[in-house]
Amino acid sequence: MSRLSLVPTPIGNLEDITRRALDVLRRADVVAAEDTRRSRVLLDHYGIATPLERLDAHTMEARAAALLERHEHVAYVTDAGTPGVSDPGAELLRRAVAMGVAVEALPGPTAFVPALVLSCLPVARFTFEGFLPRKGADRRRRLASIAESTATTVLYEAPQRLAGTLQDLASACGEEREASVSRELTKRFETTVRGTLVALAQRYGAERARGEIVVVVGPAEPPDPADEHRRSVEALAGAGVRGSTLRTALEALGVPRNDAYAASLRYPEDAAD
Repeated sequence: MSRLSLVPTPIGNLEDITRRALDVLRRADVVAAEDTRRSRVLLDHYGIATPLERLDAHTMEARAAALLERHEHVAYVTDAGTPGVSDPGAELLRRAVAMGVAVEALPGPTAFVPALVLSCLPVARFTFEGFLPRKGADRRRRLASIAESTATTVLYEAPQRLAGTLQDLASACGEEREASVSRELTKRFETTVRGTLVALAQRYGAERARGEIVVVVGPAEPPDPADEHRRSVEALAGAGVRGSTLRTALEALGVPRNDAYAASLRYPEDAAD
């Protein structure tokens, strides 16, 4: 049976690669690469002579199946980081699984993990958004979701769109929401800038960012349970729910028993609307 190995490659510093990854690249029949020019630099650096073939988003449909059928062991690498995370590796993996090809994903570098840690924002819960849609309703929905999230959010962005995305995030989340921008991770000019979304938007509106960029947005404040309970009372009472029925409904929604009882007294069953 043929085999596909998804091989993570350094996001900057060429020394950030595992010995297992190098061994797979040497032993594979072919290395399929999103960008053969960038991958050639890595292979040459480590003296790896495995044949290299281009396989990117534009050639995936035409070449992927034939490549997997023709070779017993295909190693796949993307421009940088772990294949399958915001890159064509995800599509190649789906095709391989559909064809019955054995697949493995090696652990290794990815940009969003160091950026998340360096942000100094809460990391116990986080969501990874990849690249946001560039415009339209999909973008607005994703921004609204980030604004409401009580988990930290991580996303990728291109340099030329960074300032606009930071401004959109500030508009959706509030100007004072904490965030960070990391660029050129593991490289010579690596930087992480922390601050409010509006401050970051102003900075990168005046200063053109370069390199690969990770934006980390802090979580929204969790809602006050007392406010949620109050809204539940008002909504149910406004709909005509009264007395013991109101009490039972509120308890089912998680309102503390004493508060539910007090609400049922404020809105007795025989109260006039």
